[in-house]
Amino acid sequence: MPRTKKTAKTVYYGTGRRKCSVAKVRLVSGQGNVIVNGKPIGDYFGRKMLELVVKQPLEITNTESKYDVLVSVHGGGVSGQAGAVRHGIARALLKVEDEFRSPLKKAGFLTRDPRMKERRKYGLKKARKAPQFSKR
Repeated sequence: MPRTKKTAKTVYYGTGRRKCSVAKVRLVSGQGNVIVNGKPIGDYFGRKMLELVVKQPLEITNTESKYDVLVSVHGGGVSGQAGAVRHGIARALLKVEDEFRSPLKKAGFLTRDPRMKERRKYGLKKARKAPQFSKR
């Protein structure tokens, strides 16, 4: 039985982060499918708004139907994961072509969102919530 050679596809990698979420993104030439943790994007995120957030870098660079996006994301919540995937896609698109830098930078997709959850302080219930005392 003859073995067929697989055609070598160029793969572009990008890592995106937001809050506690980390997304490892691979761009492979294809029809524009987005697979997140082995599931289609609609099944994974569930909300249409989050799908739009993820696809924004592809829309700005007019590459929606040129690449398949394969993502492995973990940590944080659903919204943070969507932001991390968007950041990772934007970073991977930079490796495809340097001309994409200007529109992606202008839209703010290359900037890592530094906002994190504030740590809990001693004597308080949460970061800022103080315990309530009853009047006597």
